[in-house]
Amino acid sequence: GLYQKAEALYTMGDFEFALVFYHRGYRLRPELQKFRLGIEKSQQAIVNCIGSPSSIKLENKEDLCFISRQAESKNANQKLQIKLTKEQKRTRKQGPARNPKTERQLLGELYADKAYLEKLLKDEDLMESSTKQGIKVADLVLSGLSYLEARSEFWQQQKPIYARVRERKLQQQRWIRDKKPKPAEAGRYIVKSMEDIDMLLTGDSPEETCRKAERVLKTVQGCSDEEVPNKNELIGNLHSCIGNAQLEMGQMEAALQSHKRHLESARQHNLPDAVSRALGNVGRVYARIGKFQQAIDTWEEKIPMAKSSLEKTWLFHEIGRCYLELNKAEAAQDYGEKSLQSAEEGGDAEWQLHATVLVAQAQVKLKDYQSAIMNFEKALEKAKLVHNEAAQKAIVTAFGDVSRSLVRELNERRRE
Repeated sequence: GLYQKAEALYTMGDFEFALVFYHRGYRLRPELQKFRLGIEKSQQAIVNCIGSPSSIKLENKEDLCFISRQAESKNANQKLQIKLTKEQKRTRKQGPARNPKTERQLLGELYADKAYLEKLLKDEDLMESSTKQGIKVADLVLSGLSYLEARSEFWQQQKPIYARVRERKLQQQRWIRDKKPKPAEAGRYIVKSMEDIDMLLTGDSPEETCRKAERVLKTVQGCSDEEVPNKNELIGNLHSCIGNAQLEMGQMEAALQSHKRHLESARQHNLPDAVSRALGNVGRVYARIGKFQQAIDTWEEKIPMAKSSLEKTWLFHEIGRCYLELNKAEAAQDYGEKSLQSAEEGGDAEWQLHATVLVAQAQVKLKDYQSAIMNFEKALEKAKLVHNEAAQKAIVTAFGDVSRSLVRELNERRRE
């Protein structure tokens, strides 16, 4: 404890107090070399600051043993004079020889004091004045400057400028290295952020999702491959999240660009699953903005990449829906039947309902009203099975429209 306190005091520049604690430690543990070294360096530091003891001459003109403190103070105030040393006089004549930048680096916070004292030296009237104790202000100022000069000399010896520059560079490098997240920390941050993004997106918070995904994207782009092994795949996923959020906010063009960036990245780094997912999203945006043929072309490219019956069901249904919007009823019916077959293979009643409705709507366009009525009846049964009341109402309405169309067609045939 004594050694640590002595070291701290020495580092702070309190060399006299440091010397006291080095001596205390040395008395307790004389076998430890570090106390003796501490004594030596403290003594050397004091000499560097104020000079060697041999240069100081004490004069005792009166017997002070029996004088009270009050009398001593009064006597001292009457006769106290500061005699300048040769070094102080030389400082007064020559002025500061060092570069101000160097002085600032050496003295640190004390540089402001030195600048203030140098400013006072220029005031000739002030320098000629004296204090109440009879001390010349010029002597006080020069004494302070001499001390600061000795202080800068000491710090120049203890820690030269080149050492300070190197130390500062090393400290900056350590700071940058410490600031940069470690691979494990970066991985945990990214995993947690991706979970938050998914929750925000499913929780109907597209604006916050977009902002968070963009922040994480910048972080991932600044990481190395060692810190984030799946960096390219992760960047693509973030573009996809941003695109989905933009789509929810109605920013169609921005969403399309984000999903295209995901697609481009996936193709560039040979990530087939990511390519499939990006194609699905790009097609979805095309369909939302009414570019149905581009949506069809994009989704047809995705068909060979579909891995599950449910994915094929959705894909065939969306392509059929686009063909229906383009008034290509035969192609719409064909893809509707493919979607229904995949839904039956997957055992998904909800998608069987959607596919059956699509087939029926395509048959209405083709004026095959009897087949359409049959499929609407099947769709109504499936809607009741999955308890979809909105679908039931829509199917009943469509069923009535088709029935009226069929009646009109039969009446026209009778007239013919």
